[in-house]
Amino acid sequence: MSTATHAAASRRPAGRGGVLLPLGTGALGLAAAALLAVRSPYEPLSYGICPSVLLLGVSCPGCGGLRATHDLLTGDLVGAWQANPLWVVVAPLLLVAWAAWTRRRWRGAPPAAPPAQLAWVLLVAVVLFGVLRNVPALSPYLGPAPLP
Repeated sequence: MSTATHAAASRRPAGRGGVLLPLGTGALGLAAAALLAVRSPYEPLSYGICPSVLLLGVSCPGCGGLRATHDLLTGDLVGAWQANPLWVVVAPLLLVAWAAWTRRRWRGAPPAAPPAQLAWVLLVAVVLFGVLRNVPALSPYLGPAPLP
């Protein structure tokens, strides 16, 4: 076997088996989305309460994420933004990343390495959002909308 053929064979999983993980992840995501589409998180305590709110009395960066996802799935972009603006920005990016991951695995390409700074940028963005959404002056804009 030539070097080029061997390299191509080592990249390509037999029977497209390398795509099973992204497809399984997508199936779990679809199941969670279906649950959120049919069982509203707007019912008080329908999915519990955020431990950050319960124990510390502050909204974490994820507070309102279930409501935002429900609103995105039902086409209410304004409601989603009011529930969690960060999630409204991040959710489509995650879908694009999942699609790219699935495409790469389908083609047999090795996993793409994200830029080294990405983890730090995400960490700073999430922490900054978590702090700013609890500032009283910004809370009406960044804090999770109260349950109706």
